[in-house]
Amino acid sequence: MDALLKLKRNKGATKKSQRIGRGNGSGRGSYSGRGGNGQTARTGGGTKPGFIGGQTPIYRKMPKFRGFTNINRVVFQAVNLKDLNVFDENETVDKEKLYAKHLIRNASEPVKLLGTGELTKKLNIQIDRVSDSAKKKLEKSKSTVTEMMSADSETPKATKAPAEKSAK
Repeated sequence: MDALLKLKRNKGATKKSQRIGRGNGSGRGSYSGRGGNGQTARTGGGTKPGFIGGQTPIYRKMPKFRGFTNINRVVFQAVNLKDLNVFDENETVDKEKLYAKHLIRNASEPVKLLGTGELTKKLNIQIDRVSDSAKKKLEKSKSTVTEMMSADSETPKATKAPAEKSAK
């Protein structure tokens, strides 16, 4: 019990707080560490975060900006049917071969085949996406096409089987 009455803090554990506004001799007189006059010298003074000095702040301008940027947007590289005439008859055409012939800029980005022009050769095409007009022209030229990324595969929808009604 006596030991509890004699407890003290360690030396240097406490520090006397700085008293401000007690005259110039204290080192914290006159402006009391608040600088000159004005809004920041007052109690509770200062500006809120995002204040830009009379200008409309960015967080109030944001709703007025139009549109948005879709972060899930898929940008396809376009290749026309007429461009595929550089390949040999019955050749298999894929992204790597299109890149080798300088028909696309990047072999890792998706490619879409468009129906501009005519295809004069029979080809086996393996590509990410094909337009409807290109499919019709490919059927005429007896070419085969394999779509690697169909329109349904991007946004798969969960389908529920209809619940069976039991006869009571």
